[in-house]
Amino acid sequence: MSIKTLPPQLVNQIAAGEVVERPASVLKELIENSIDAGATQINITVEHGGIALMSVIDNGCGIHKHELGLALSRHATSKITTVSDLQAIQTMGFRGEALPSISSVSRLTLVSRVARSDTAWQVTADGSEREVEPCPASLQYGTMIEVRDLFYNVPARRKFLRAERTEFSHIQNLVRKLALSHFNIGFELTHNQREIFRLSPALDQVAEEQRVAGFLGKAFIDNALSLDFESAGMRLRGWIAVPTYSRSQADQQYFYINRRLVRDKLLTHAVRQAYQDVLFHGRFPVFVLYLEIDPAIVDVNAHPAKLEVRFRDSRSIHDFVVKAVKNALRSIRPETSLSQPPNDQAGQQDQPGKPVRSYAISESASDYELPNQNNLQLDFLSDHRQFKSNRSANNKSFQPHQHLIDDSTLDSDQSKPLNQHQQHENIPALGFAIAHLHNIYILSESANGLVLVDAHASHERIVYEKLKQQYERQDIAVQPLLLPVTIEVSQQDADRVEQQLSALNGVGLEIERIGPQQLLVRSVPVALEKLDVSGLVCDIIADLNQYDCSDRVEHLSQRILADMACRGAIRAGRRLTREEMNQLLRDMEKTDFSGQCNHGRPTWIELDKDALDKLFLRGQ
Repeated sequence: MSIKTLPPQLVNQIAAGEVVERPASVLKELIENSIDAGATQINITVEHGGIALMSVIDNGCGIHKHELGLALSRHATSKITTVSDLQAIQTMGFRGEALPSISSVSRLTLVSRVARSDTAWQVTADGSEREVEPCPASLQYGTMIEVRDLFYNVPARRKFLRAERTEFSHIQNLVRKLALSHFNIGFELTHNQREIFRLSPALDQVAEEQRVAGFLGKAFIDNALSLDFESAGMRLRGWIAVPTYSRSQADQQYFYINRRLVRDKLLTHAVRQAYQDVLFHGRFPVFVLYLEIDPAIVDVNAHPAKLEVRFRDSRSIHDFVVKAVKNALRSIRPETSLSQPPNDQAGQQDQPGKPVRSYAISESASDYELPNQNNLQLDFLSDHRQFKSNRSANNKSFQPHQHLIDDSTLDSDQSKPLNQHQQHENIPALGFAIAHLHNIYILSESANGLVLVDAHASHERIVYEKLKQQYERQDIAVQPLLLPVTIEVSQQDADRVEQQLSALNGVGLEIERIGPQQLLVRSVPVALEKLDVSGLVCDIIADLNQYDCSDRVEHLSQRILADMACRGAIRAGRRLTREEMNQLLRDMEKTDFSGQCNHGRPTWIELDKDALDKLFLRGQ
């Protein structure tokens, strides 16, 4: 069989197999070209799901008359000129193969007009790469590209397209994702002569949040934390939802690198790790995040559709994202958080009710001294208020025929509602305890309304955070193995572990490579000494192969600490005194992640006065 040079049209159609998967992938290339051209307004018109027509009109810099024909030839681009440009790509597109690939499977018309030009110029293409002669046309400054009859000349590809509604849903999702990363650009989308949406440029924070709310729902913004974290030449900004606002699937997770949407397992893993002990099991966080890094340390040319990337130092990127997201979640305090009843974990609708805001208090977590953890029970100190000492020595036990509020736990001052003057004093965010309901829930009166607190879940989080801080402050206790464990692995896995030995030693796991395919484990963290060492190392290797990093040891250690905290927390059914309840509320206000217990369940909710009025139809 002889070797032949393929004809240009066939070459382009083969290339189109990588670039053009469906109508949405065509629009992705065209819109990204408009973005690179500096457009501030992009109008997209679609007919029959994009199969019949896709039109993109922008107000960008345009293409000169003598370059129109060149734009339709393979590997012709204005975005890179040297190898160094390819190593630090700052544009959305760069390969110069989109237009010839698209024109090889459709009927394409390109019209463009540059500034100070008297007229626009038009060329048409069908993928044959024949020479084209521009002809005059009518257009405002910018570029218009029309793509008609997609796959008209490749029937085998056309028959694999989905229904019109399905294809248009992909287009709609695509435009949404691009609009979420380019707030400075206005977008207009029309399908079958019907306007789907019209977005003006979002030039400030409020306008950006309105655009995000338009796509992800107002409930997301109402339940989101604004994040902006910068370190070591990297910046992560955007919005992450509070843990109580979660989804049953990972369908509202948007991650952008230098404004390019990516699907990256490393980044997803980093966000999941940051949420790991505040999110209910089986739930997924919601976020829109933008990572800004030096283009030279990320390779965006790793995937034909440019959805996957590679990092020069993936570990540092991973740790940076974990730290940024954790810091944002740590900032949630009762005084700043949004609280509402959790979503039904059995699969009810994901959209929660309207959240309730608390107000700010002046105390900070850095002012909080941790008590000696040898005693896991609360070290009850004095409350913000001075309580009277004439309290009955024995509390009455709850009986069905008694009042829900046990009068013996109330004094004459604390049982009275907060008056108007007190509401403007320095009242703590979680207020002051009124009663212990069913020996489980603390009922507290706050400046806004009332607060219900799960005493066990709250104390569990408090104890857990104390244990974590103690664990992190000291050098990790290491237990040498009486008999070192030898593990047989592949040479590739042994190489991978050898590259990460310093990181593994840092978490108390001492491993030595003793052969091409042999590892020797000499010691493990004390907290993990009873675990299967071989299984642990194999799991770590699997993480290293998939994410180039592993938090397996840290995760297992924290799981053990969480179990200790659960056992050490006050139990449901134990009657708390007023001082104990108020001290628990004060400790919650000073504890990281106090809105959820170690298992991701909420620890408290607040109903403000407006919500209470609605329950009883007051003012209606």
